Amino acid sequence: QVWLVESGGGAVQAGGSLRLSCTASGRTFNSFDVGWYRQAPGSEREFVATITWSGDSTNYTDSVKGRFTISKDDGENTVYLQMNNLKPEDTAMYYCMLRRVSGNYWGRGTQVTVSS
Repeated sequence: QVWLVESGGGAVQAGGSLRLSCTASGRTFNSFDVGWYRQAPGSEREFVATITWSGDSTNYTDSVKGRFTISKDDGENTVYLQMNNLKPEDTAMYYCMLRRVSGNYWGRGTQVTVSS
């Protein structure tokens, strides 16, 4: 079993920054990667960014490239999403998801609200 806890969400004005954290516990060894996803009201959940468990490769959706950075702290088993130059369209519930051989594990999410 794997548990994921997200934190760091909040309300900011456009152009502001937030750093989200996703802390993993449990059977995380041999995981494939950890990703951030978001879901706005009335919309489907969408991919934002992902990082391999080794931390050597990252991937981003086009709309956040150059503004968001995903990183991993191995000692803390935590994955971060640094979000800069936030836009109102970034408003959503943000979830992290860990993939490993036993399946995909999701956290409960953290809300990000960006006002214009």
